[in-house]
Amino acid sequence: MNPSFKFILALIISIEISIKVSLTTNLLIILFCIGYLLVHHTTIKKLLTLLLAPLIAAITVFATLYWFTTQPNLNNALSLSSRIYVYTLSIACVSCNTSAESLARSFEQNFKLPSKFAYGVLAALNIIPLMKHAVKQIRTAGMMRGVYLSFWSPVLYFKAILVALNSADNLAQGMESHGYREGGQRSIIVPITVKRGDWLWSILLLCLTNLFLFTLK
Repeated sequence: MNPSFKFILALIISIEISIKVSLTTNLLIILFCIGYLLVHHTTIKKLLTLLLAPLIAAITVFATLYWFTTQPNLNNALSLSSRIYVYTLSIACVSCNTSAESLARSFEQNFKLPSKFAYGVLAALNIIPLMKHAVKQIRTAGMMRGVYLSFWSPVLYFKAILVALNSADNLAQGMESHGYREGGQRSIIVPITVKRGDWLWSILLLCLTNLFLFTLK
């Protein structure tokens, strides 16, 4: 499916289940997401991580609405706590075989997102590994001088900000040297098309979701 269609579909479904309470629909979406991830060769270890990571948040929501309330409602508590898994697994389905680059290109080509936003997001994502490496270098340099920079040290983040500003300036110069001009006409290197199946699958899944939401409890 088209990357932007997958993202928008997951967003619409998440908004709908946050408005309408339906435990059965939540469970069906969770099962569908697990099946989708397994079909796309998600490892059992990664799937277990996706199931265990939101467990504390889900238990907290359930406990708040069922154990620590004057009028406990089991169905309502389970419905609201299961939403956390719907959000987590739906985003996992979007990202399991969709890169940030393909998603940005899809929004730029199919939904006319301005190129400055698309390239800005890609630049921010690609600079994260460089920043991690820069922070390690700063901490190592400090330890060689006998200065330990902890994770919450203001000095560490001040130096990291200086590195980020320098990297941003280098990135801007690099984009200009490669011919990038804001608002200019650009050729498409990797075309991302919208197929008929993207519309059909999106409409089908939305119809089924709304049907389950308004017919099942």
